[in-house]
Amino acid sequence: GLYSGPPPKGRRRGRPLGPPPRPPMTPLVVTALMLAALPALLFTVNLLGYRRAPRATPKSSPPRLSILIPARNEEAAIVPALESVLANRGVELEAVVLDDHSTDGTAQAVASLAARDPRVRLVEGASLPAGWCGKQHACWQLARAARHGLLVFMDADVRLAPDALARLAGFLEARPQARLVSGVPRQFTGTFLERLLIPLIHFVLLGYLPLFRMRRSRATGYAAGCGQLFIARRDAYFAADGHRAIRDSLHDGIKLPRAFRRAGFLTDLVDITDLATCRMYRSGGEVWRGLGKNATEGLAHPAAIVPWTLLLLGGQVLPWAALGLAWGTGLAPLAALACGLSLWPRLVAAARFRPPRLGAAPPPLGLPALVPIQWGAPPARWRGRPQQWRGRSYAPHAPAGVEG
Repeated sequence: GLYSGPPPKGRRRGRPLGPPPRPPMTPLVVTALMLAALPALLFTVNLLGYRRAPRATPKSSPPRLSILIPARNEEAAIVPALESVLANRGVELEAVVLDDHSTDGTAQAVASLAARDPRVRLVEGASLPAGWCGKQHACWQLARAARHGLLVFMDADVRLAPDALARLAGFLEARPQARLVSGVPRQFTGTFLERLLIPLIHFVLLGYLPLFRMRRSRATGYAAGCGQLFIARRDAYFAADGHRAIRDSLHDGIKLPRAFRRAGFLTDLVDITDLATCRMYRSGGEVWRGLGKNATEGLAHPAAIVPWTLLLLGGQVLPWAALGLAWGTGLAPLAALACGLSLWPRLVAAARFRPPRLGAAPPPLGLPALVPIQWGAPPARWRGRPQQWRGRSYAPHAPAGVEG
């Protein structure tokens, strides 16, 4: 052929003009949109059913409740907790505290208050048997010491509103099919990691658990709760073997509702944002260790960690990555919609549950910190590393409490 001269400037032989084509973005953006839409839609629907307990009405025969508080080195927290319990109106109550071998002034503080108010009782905890977690053993002893038909298990760092017990009892009475009810108190936070991670509790709970199915099915897969506060019917508690059924667990928030469901009972959830407050952890280190402890039996269970990671990162982080990659293309609006859907539950939760201001920040700020905690729990368990909590060491696979 004839020579026609060099190729035009800016063009190489056999390649088109212009920048190289982008990789196909449609599957990525659609995946991000679907994974963000799932929790956004379920969160919105769940808010219709995740209601606050009704206002209490005066009754001729007030409900009788045993408030059961396990305490191990809770000298600073136990008296304010008890004072919030004793201030409750419209109920007949006893407050029973089990001193779980504290090395501070916990027992003395409770004994001093009991001397002034006969509704308070102090129980000395028995030695921790092999195969038991400390909290479960303490709660089991408390349940056996209780005198009333409604059992309220409460952590020492929880503070109750004056109408909390009457309203919780009313909620349980209005749902006779439920035998165990729990809720997440309004969470107070201080450190950066607390503010970043604690607000994720409501997002994970309401974004991935269908409440309408939970209330109709006794399947253990729908078990959910918060170990900070439970109310249970005494007869059902002992029929389900209560905390003894989960003796080796460090995560009663999931495991106790599961035990009730295995026994054939329904469990339920109630919004207690206006009934109780709690500061779960006091430092970033406590947040990391505490969420890691719960992760072993929750999101980081070997059968769940991979799908949970894909759901959380795919629905909350991937949309923002997709938006950056699709910017300037026709797919950018869909990617932006996925980002909006990922933000929606967090913004609604900020208005409804009043978390710290940082809790309403874009999800990518919190999820990358949560996922490493989840993934860090199984390797430590597989290596046989004991979990440390409340001055005790719990060996994996064959849990036994060892005084620390």
